[in-house]
Amino acid sequence: MLKRFNILFILFFMPTLLMAVRNTPDIVTKVGTAAGNWLKLETGTRAIGMSGAHVALGNGIYAAPYNPASIGFVNGSETFFSRTNYVADIKHSVFGYAKQLSPSDFIGVHMFYMDSGDMLVTDVENPDGYGEYFSVTAFSLRGIYTNMLTDRLKIGASVKYIREDIYTAYMHSFVFDIGSNFDTGIYGMVLGMSVSNFGPEVKFDGEGLEIEVDDSLDPDEKLKRVAEKFPLPLTFRLGLSNEIIGDNSAFLRIPGSRLTVAFDAINSIDYSMYGSMGLEYAWNEMAFVRAGTHLGHDTAGFSLGAGVKYRGINIDYAFVNYGILETTHQFGIGLG
Repeated sequence: MLKRFNILFILFFMPTLLMAVRNTPDIVTKVGTAAGNWLKLETGTRAIGMSGAHVALGNGIYAAPYNPASIGFVNGSETFFSRTNYVADIKHSVFGYAKQLSPSDFIGVHMFYMDSGDMLVTDVENPDGYGEYFSVTAFSLRGIYTNMLTDRLKIGASVKYIREDIYTAYMHSFVFDIGSNFDTGIYGMVLGMSVSNFGPEVKFDGEGLEIEVDDSLDPDEKLKRVAEKFPLPLTFRLGLSNEIIGDNSAFLRIPGSRLTVAFDAINSIDYSMYGSMGLEYAWNEMAFVRAGTHLGHDTAGFSLGAGVKYRGINIDYAFVNYGILETTHQFGIGLG
């Protein structure tokens, strides 16, 4: 009985402990010190409804951005698509496909695309614009491989091509993700870990860096601004999940009902350490209700989600409160 109490204490109070040992003071957030910040956007409708607490809980192609080992739970094949109305009229979409090659080998592909929408081109002389528009777009395409080393341990890795376009300037690169999912066998606890966006520093290039000059300075009457290199947002995630109620629970077994809790600690090179906590209740694995909250984040707050599953088709919805940035609504469809 005492051991069971200790496990429950760790599950419910681990986020508080993690926040208490944040490795960077609040006044030094490192915000703005890395490029490609969109690489940290939460995707996957189920995960979003649980505030992104998914490095240990993810079990399909939708969760590949949190942990590439997540595709090790695919049975046969799986397809996922989601559409998100993000803040400030920004929209992004996700498409993913994963396939089981053998009892221990899995492959997948995951694509992300973001569009800011049209914005006026302005300058010092024309602060209200002069009729020309531009947009910011971001794209990533990753290939994933996961291997089930044992019946409890899965190891995954992905390589992804990323590109960001701002007006007529762009940056692109190749980066890597690695991750693992380990069923500890201790009161149903599952431990997840991942490192995302590991790659070289990047810088912008393109016509957008060119300026017109007098031909006495350059025969082509053009010079190019020197762009600085910036690191990408290397992110480390560590989390755990547990089925508190369910057919496989070590605590309370109620046929037809499942309650799963998950916690993530997230440390990115361009932000202070923060966390996320999520809950999911499932009725007969057909209807789902989700909730979560972000811990120690300056804008992201609580989230809610719901979903239904029927004959291999998943339809999910998620809502997130971003405080001063208002709210978002996100939809996803999965085919198993």
